[in-house]
Amino acid sequence: MTPTLIPLRHLALAVATTLACLTGAQASQPNPSDPALARYRHDMAVCNSGQSNQSPATCRREAGSALAEAIKGHLVNAPSQYQQNALQRCQDHTGSDRQACEARILGEGDVSRGTQAGGLLRESVIVTPAQ
Repeated sequence: MTPTLIPLRHLALAVATTLACLTGAQASQPNPSDPALARYRHDMAVCNSGQSNQSPATCRREAGSALAEAIKGHLVNAPSQYQQNALQRCQDHTGSDRQACEARILGEGDVSRGTQAGGLLRESVIVTPAQ
């Protein structure tokens, strides 16, 4: 009786170990609803449509690298970091100029985008009474 119990214990241990490994492997895979995977799919669609300013191979490599970094948790939320940097640059101004600068960064006024411009052009019009 003892010889049959030992192999059953080993079999049970092997099955439990296999299930634990499979569960861990599934947990490490990105969730299809994950925002990082959605961003990757969007980036790949841009690469495949030719709307990127990069070669298709470079675009795909960058999209894959961004996904890998996002899964690792190393990808920084770039827009908020850019906004913090822009607001910090507004500190060089004083008075109403500083307030106008911060208002533009926070979304007031017109924003022009384009690859020809190389980024964002923020514009706001402030009417001051004649003195």
